[in-house]
Amino acid sequence: MSKLTIAVLMGGYSSEAAISQMSGNTVCKHLDPSKYTVYPISILKDGWHCTHPDHKPIPVDKSDFSITLDGTKIKFDCVFNTIHGTPGEDGRIQAYLGLLNIPQTACNYYEAALTFNKRDCISVLRAYGIKTATNYFINQGDAINAEEIISKVGLPCFVKANKAGSSFGVSKVYAAEDLEAALENSFKEDDEIIIESFLEGTEVSVGVINYNGKITALPVTEIVSENDFFDYEAKYAGKSQEITPARISPEQTDAVQREAERVFKILKLKGLTRAEFIFHNGEPHFLEVNTTPGLSPASIIPQQAKVAGISLSDLFDNVIQQAINRR
Repeated sequence: MSKLTIAVLMGGYSSEAAISQMSGNTVCKHLDPSKYTVYPISILKDGWHCTHPDHKPIPVDKSDFSITLDGTKIKFDCVFNTIHGTPGEDGRIQAYLGLLNIPQTACNYYEAALTFNKRDCISVLRAYGIKTATNYFINQGDAINAEEIISKVGLPCFVKANKAGSSFGVSKVYAAEDLEAALENSFKEDDEIIIESFLEGTEVSVGVINYNGKITALPVTEIVSENDFFDYEAKYAGKSQEITPARISPEQTDAVQREAERVFKILKLKGLTRAEFIFHNGEPHFLEVNTTPGLSPASIIPQQAKVAGISLSDLFDNVIQQAINRR
């Protein structure tokens, strides 16, 4: 059986580009060389290029998503998408590759766009009975009525960029006079904002995958941040404990895993996903879902796979096979 040619996409146009590069490098390292010929592809604002270690950067031909190496045009059997943020998590890359009929490992373009938009995603899931925080929406240019906002969501509250990675453009606000600065911080990342009520409780993260043809929740991870919340430093600079399996009851574990699987099914997701919840008043409340989650050694999905007894090589191989089979 001939080897498949795989492009591993990484980078992106958002503040999470550096983290995405680490995720992509992890995938490249763990793909089985007996099955796959792997080409790392950086998708950056200043250009798209292959960063194969044995060659100088090779430009990508966007007309058919190919590269030319030593005079030979190379096309790809499948794309492994590890871009966090735009254009890999918001549906743009998915739509582009779909037009070219190239399989890719993440969910389809519409589902990616929907889940990347926190406000729209929450609105859809709430209609299915998924519990969430109370929220308030603002667009850039809207009149800001701090009294109205606080009367709805209370204090403290979270101010978040609506379409951005979960680590950027997020502030926890304790006092009304701090709301304006928090909004300015979020508007640096997006022109839409979601303001959410603070939910007191244990925060957990649940990976969900289609593993060997079955939608499966991975072991639950408990998030204990040294900072005020699970921000960039907590995620990527060692300012948190990520405890897998989470220190919650078997009943709570089952409840949040089933809820995470429901989210996966309702939103028609594919590939590797990770949903965040907070146990508030004893019940899991949905925060957000990541459709191209971090895959670096410090990331949550690799931790959960290890506890589940799934090697990264097996995990990544499964994702590629699922993408090719649904072509």
